[in-house]
Amino acid sequence: MRAMWSGAVSFGLVSVPVKLYSATTNHDIRFHQVHATDGGRIRYKRTCSIDGEEVEYADIVKGYETEDGELITLDESDLDSLPVATGHEIDVIEFVPSDQIDPLLFDKSYYLEPETKAAKPYALLREALTDTDRMAVVKVALRQRETLALLRVRGKAIVLQTMLWPDEVREPEFDILDADVELRPQELQMAASLVESLGADFEPSDFTDEYRDAVAEMIDRKRTTGDTRPAPVEEKPADDGDSMTDLLTALQRSVEAARGGPAKKADTAAGSDETPAPEKAPEKAPEKAGPEEEEKPKTRARRSTKKGKAAGDDTAAEETAPRRRTRKPA
Repeated sequence: MRAMWSGAVSFGLVSVPVKLYSATTNHDIRFHQVHATDGGRIRYKRTCSIDGEEVEYADIVKGYETEDGELITLDESDLDSLPVATGHEIDVIEFVPSDQIDPLLFDKSYYLEPETKAAKPYALLREALTDTDRMAVVKVALRQRETLALLRVRGKAIVLQTMLWPDEVREPEFDILDADVELRPQELQMAASLVESLGADFEPSDFTDEYRDAVAEMIDRKRTTGDTRPAPVEEKPADDGDSMTDLLTALQRSVEAARGGPAKKADTAAGSDETPAPEKAPEKAPEKAGPEEEEKPKTRARRSTKKGKAAGDDTAAEETAPRRRTRKPA
């Protein structure tokens, strides 16, 4: 597993450096939407509902529609001004009895691994929670947003259990539950007997996802019988991600904006139609060429490469320098 967060659990004057790992994973078999005729992947474009035009990601902002039909937009500068928690500390607020926590509040689970030097205080906190049958209510900032969470014990590990905020849990407002239902003693006794007859100790490993297993078996059967076809090789779209445009496109745009000599060369290497002006290389050559370089141009080129300069620029300077030196005696 790879740690996704690091910080410290703080309770009283004790601080326990820890790393955070996701405690669960999803084993569902995921499918792509493809064209039934040729197997091509189905792509979706971001379009405006008013003019129907495709919208670049850079032109998209967040919008909130009020109940009276007004639209309020928030751009990146608005979001950056919000108070965002960025601390790396799990602050224990209080320790509460385990039976007072409604599992409906549970959200996601993470394992806490102690740093080497924190093994003892980690074990101390774990045993204290176990002996007192309590959980620690904490606040922690994950992904730059503060959330409510619990520290609970699972085996030898402490689990950080993120929780829903109380106003995110709905109440079961069903009128039928308020009606009086008459239950006879014999019915209650029979129901209790049925529960006892089906009683058992819970073993999660006794249960499997039969649907997922059936899907996997179907895929293997189709592969065995040859009911497959080669997946089409598609050219990756320029704007394949949601957070930024393709890296090559971003580099090309940066080069175009810079309009400099080195940028022009990078633009040419990236596949741009523009080519650097031929006179720019001779202009730079006298600056790079010295008396020693006239005698040993090849050695100078190798030294420049070792210093980390662009090989293309040094080569261009050395190629033009000999022509200038040929003209000087004339």
